[in-house]
Amino acid sequence: MTGASIAIQVLRLAKVLGRRAVLKDVDFQIVAGQRVALVGANGAGKTTLLRCLASLARPSAGAVHWFGQPARGNPQARRLLGLVAHDSLLYPHLTLRENLLFAARMCDVDHPRQRVEGLLESTGLRPHGHRLPAAVSRGMRQRLSIARALVHYPRILLLDEPFAGLDTAGAEWLTELLIALGQSGRTVCFTAHDDAIISRLADRVLEVRSGRVYEIPRDSAGIPILYRSTERRAA
Repeated sequence: MTGASIAIQVLRLAKVLGRRAVLKDVDFQIVAGQRVALVGANGAGKTTLLRCLASLARPSAGAVHWFGQPARGNPQARRLLGLVAHDSLLYPHLTLRENLLFAARMCDVDHPRQRVEGLLESTGLRPHGHRLPAAVSRGMRQRLSIARALVHYPRILLLDEPFAGLDTAGAEWLTELLIALGQSGRTVCFTAHDDAIISRLADRVLEVRSGRVYEIPRDSAGIPILYRSTERRAA
């Protein structure tokens, strides 16, 4: 495995919040093009880990690299990353179209209007592009957040509970999108709770438990053995 093929590398990562060690000496790497699910009980530290991977939270120790570059203090590396946070953080006074256009211009995307219209079409939001975020459903806001994360063609996509608020059709759309992104060489890392979605979508499953990260084993068909065995092995 060459260094260039490692999209995310986590080195002895630790995070302490107050007196609690949320993450302890975590080491793993994700290869370019992999789709990786982060699972674990509520409060286990999945979101904290994802925020550290996204360089939104400063680790108490250790480091995260994106394609061999330090994630923190590296503005040029930010273009490698697209993020869908648990909260949409959309600008409430801008329409759906304007939210995307603002993001495209901030990321210096070529032909921003063309890119925005293409994303509105592919997400099914074109008929609603003139509306404000508060005037559309949670599922539509989630689709817009995903479109915004993709606006600058990032090589890494991190998503915190991306299926939240999506109906059955929306979940199917997102599953197919993330599979296609992985097949095109994009790296996808997401948190989720639905075993069926995880089994269908994830190449690898990492469980956050007691501050550490463990790789979930797979059965003979290559399907992750989710919560059916006490066997775990370090990631």
